Amino acid sequence: MTKKLDIAIVGAGMGGLASAAALLKAGHDVTVYEQARQFTRLGAGIQIGCNAMHVLRGLGLEQRLRADTFYPRSWNNRDWKSGEVLFDILFGTDAEQAYGAPYLLAHRGDLHAALASAVPPDLVRLNHRLTGIDPTAEGVRLTFENGHVATADAAIAADGVHSVVKAALFGDDEPNFTGRIAYRTVYPIGRLKGVDVLNCTKWWGEDRHVVIYPVKPDRSEIYFVTSQPEPGFEIESWSATGDVKVLRAAFEGFHPEARAVIEAAPEVHKRPLVDRDPLERWVDGRVALLGDACHPMTPYMAQGAAMAIEDAAILSRCLAGIDRDGIETALRRYEATRKARTSRMQFTSRQNIWGKGVTDVDWVYGYNAWEAPLAS
Repeated sequence: MTKKLDIAIVGAGMGGLASAAALLKAGHDVTVYEQARQFTRLGAGIQIGCNAMHVLRGLGLEQRLRADTFYPRSWNNRDWKSGEVLFDILFGTDAEQAYGAPYLLAHRGDLHAALASAVPPDLVRLNHRLTGIDPTAEGVRLTFENGHVATADAAIAADGVHSVVKAALFGDDEPNFTGRIAYRTVYPIGRLKGVDVLNCTKWWGEDRHVVIYPVKPDRSEIYFVTSQPEPGFEIESWSATGDVKVLRAAFEGFHPEARAVIEAAPEVHKRPLVDRDPLERWVDGRVALLGDACHPMTPYMAQGAAMAIEDAAILSRCLAGIDRDGIETALRRYEATRKARTSRMQFTSRQNIWGKGVTDVDWVYGYNAWEAPLAS
């Protein structure tokens, strides 16, 4: 009988928790280390593509997510001024029939809570900021700022775009700043007067856009996120409170429907939009990167978290039935299976033309990570 592996996961975001749940499903032992002292419900929305839903269904989360999220008719792309429909990416029952899973719009906190429910709480160690990771004869040693030292057969780094593990293994370089800023917020529908937000809509401007959608099944909460240039923004400010007056001025010429949603926002946060060119390597011995740690991308296809969730399923499949001697080969197989798809996603998202005109979406939403071929 194959011995269970003891796997350390660094980071308890979407990718880290999805990986933990998938690896538990594959029969391994996991411990998740997270630097935050507690989980918080950030004011942000997230689109859960059909491809991500295949994975989440396999983790037993579909019914919970259907109950907590909005089921959109489409991703409607419209001109910023006239309101003309540029292209309609159909979701709802059409997408579900075509791709075998629904497309859902969620509060980011609700998706995170669903993933957390799939991992026993005693397997998650909060307040553990990683400071070092080193190979040992038996596997991997992890050291933390609080003095804790842990060992594992393998380690998965799901610690985001500023990954400590990526820096330790492959060098510490800054991600590419796109020169653009995202303002975002979630607020109660009661603040919005005279406009119904019935769908997911992207309003395309000449050098900026705003995406708007409900995040609850009863449309009780509305989310929007922008992308715009903002001269003078300091890249060091990774997360900050935005000035709603500056935001409103930036979109004052937009269609009244879009402007009404922005005008009703009580407060906003802003962050720089960054990505990276595809990395040459994700794996070093018994340590592998996952999600934004290895393939951060702009949000223009709403696929960043989906790629991390897909990674988790492929990783668990590659490690299924593997003993210690097979870890390094399995991790290289995971990298080889994922790299082409995530690289294509990074480059396509960077262009920011997804949905602006007729768009082939099948290659994105039709992918099922539980069934996709693994690299030989």
